[in-house]
Amino acid sequence: MPESKVIGSGPVSVGAPVHYPIIAVIAVLLGSSMANIDSRMFSIGLPDIKGALSLSFDEGAWLSTASTASQIFIAPAVAWLATVFGLRRILGAPSLVFAVISLIIPFVRDYQTLMVLTILHGLLIGTFVPATLMIIFRNLPMRWWLLAIGIYALRVGFSLNFGPALVGIYPDKFGWQWLYWQDAIVAMLMALLVYVGAPREPVNRKLLENADWGGMLLLGAGIAMVYSGLDQGNRLDWLGSGTVVALLGSGAALLVAFFVNETLVRDPWAHASVLLSRNIGFALLVILFYTLTGLSNSSLVPNFLSSIAQLRPEQTGALLLVCGVLPMAVLFPLSLWLVHRFDVRLVLMTGLMAFAAAALLGTQITNQWRLNDFVPIVLLQSVGQTFTLLPIILITLANSDPTRATAFAAYVQIMRLGGAEIGIALMGTWLRVREQVHSNLLGQHVTHASDQVAELIARLSAHFASHGTGTATGRSIGTLAGIVQRESNVLAYIDAFWLTFGFAIAGLLLTALITRAPPGPFTPGAKAN
Repeated sequence: MPESKVIGSGPVSVGAPVHYPIIAVIAVLLGSSMANIDSRMFSIGLPDIKGALSLSFDEGAWLSTASTASQIFIAPAVAWLATVFGLRRILGAPSLVFAVISLIIPFVRDYQTLMVLTILHGLLIGTFVPATLMIIFRNLPMRWWLLAIGIYALRVGFSLNFGPALVGIYPDKFGWQWLYWQDAIVAMLMALLVYVGAPREPVNRKLLENADWGGMLLLGAGIAMVYSGLDQGNRLDWLGSGTVVALLGSGAALLVAFFVNETLVRDPWAHASVLLSRNIGFALLVILFYTLTGLSNSSLVPNFLSSIAQLRPEQTGALLLVCGVLPMAVLFPLSLWLVHRFDVRLVLMTGLMAFAAAALLGTQITNQWRLNDFVPIVLLQSVGQTFTLLPIILITLANSDPTRATAFAAYVQIMRLGGAEIGIALMGTWLRVREQVHSNLLGQHVTHASDQVAELIARLSAHFASHGTGTATGRSIGTLAGIVQRESNVLAYIDAFWLTFGFAIAGLLLTALITRAPPGPFTPGAKAN
């Protein structure tokens, strides 16, 4: 493959400039941040939603799957839709519809209706994040690109840390309904900003006549089905479930059909040639490993504090807010200055090394760890979030043609959403399997150490005797079993931190293989027009 060839693929996507760039940047911040915070809050606040709507465990699991799968279905096609119909049509009216649905959902009690509204909710919110890149390249002057892309990148780490704090506040202070109603307020504000900040653009009828509808449907449906299989895999025992096998197999078949379709149609929507640049290929893989190592921030720390330390989201939210969000806000100007002055690969490696250091610290956890013990880890993860995603985006953009962003945006969304869901499924399976392994090994040690076990049970029985001698022995054995399970979970989390450390190292190795990008607007020291 050529080392630094710029790939142009997909229809030309150049729009009219905006008259109020600041308003457009704020719209970028609102739309992309709302989408990420909403997804994060939904996953953490799902128990509150299930309880309020009287949903069973299975109904709640499928509701969560439907919400994200619908986002994945629409996300790759949004850039093309924005190119054809213009951003005002893609973001304006859908934002208002999204606001109405967000207001209605908390009042719905029929499960079928709730599922339909959730799918529509996901389809609409799935347009917000991909559309932000199109706002940048179609409508903003080049001198605004770096700031807008920086905001786009920052919102990932911001939402991962800010979401748990909101989940802790809403159910206790205002009501679980605000998990949805906040979306209505933000969406209406975003619609107003879009109508003011985005220019009026005619429908591109030539592209519409030559639309590759088959390719868009095949890719969207394929990755949505693969995601659904991965999301339900842990719950339904993976290949032991016909549902999971059908979803994964059908999704894989649709993805193969998509790539065949793109080679046969006259005007392919997202031809795979966009991936033929060496740097773009490696950068997309780095996005994948960044997403996987970022799990140490998005899941391991809050999940450990929830399952082992028995803390609720409102108790962990303060840690993630102070040590996760605030440092990113402080370091954000520094990250912009660094990528503007130095090789972005060096900045990227700095961020990945911060993730690796955080993971190494995580391998030292014990069952005694509480909020203050995680401060250094969360601070390092905040550094990693600030200095990682922005350089990755700049590397991929520097090796592509920004005016042909439709195909590029499609594959970026696949790596962004697909990588996150693969990571979640992988981490859930890894924790479950490793807990079972450690539980078995610890159980064997308990069995062999019969004298020490008998002594411990005798001490525990004496402690519980005051509550009833008849149940003292049973409670002692139950306590011992609980200790074994707790330590098995701690060891599983240690293994998970080692796994994220390996992902960070893999990202560093791939970054070392990326060559210098050709001169362009993202070259250090370049002057924007």
